[in-house]
Amino acid sequence: MALNRDFIGRSFPPSDPYEVTRGKIREFADAIGDRNPVYRDQEAAKAAGHPDVIAPPTFPIVVSLGNAALADPELGLNYAMVVHGEQRFEYTRPLHAGDVVTCTATITEIKSIGDNEKMSVETDVRTTEGELVCKSYNTIVERGA
Repeated sequence: MALNRDFIGRSFPPSDPYEVTRGKIREFADAIGDRNPVYRDQEAAKAAGHPDVIAPPTFPIVVSLGNAALADPELGLNYAMVVHGEQRFEYTRPLHAGDVVTCTATITEIKSIGDNEKMSVETDVRTTEGELVCKSYNTIVERGA
């Protein structure tokens, strides 16, 4: 079944605010096996020029993929058939403990590749004050039958 092409170019309202905490950063760093002290130790982060511990570069996946775009039933996305195709981030600055962020997602492309559907989503991750922290670029693939 094809994804709804009417969603191309559609932006979705900002997500609920998400507080980036030291504990969440540490849990994420543990999950990816990265022992870098700037993800765990406030003094190490400050010595590296940051106001607090910073999040690993892939941390925004936590907030950027849980967007309203993918949850809208009119899109027609079958989660049981979804695989993660590609992910990249463009940073203005690192996320750090104490940031409270929201995400605004835009579906930039939907196309068929054989029996599969490829969808690209661009997400702005901003502080609640409006500062752009990073852009997330996600490509997901809904496998065909």
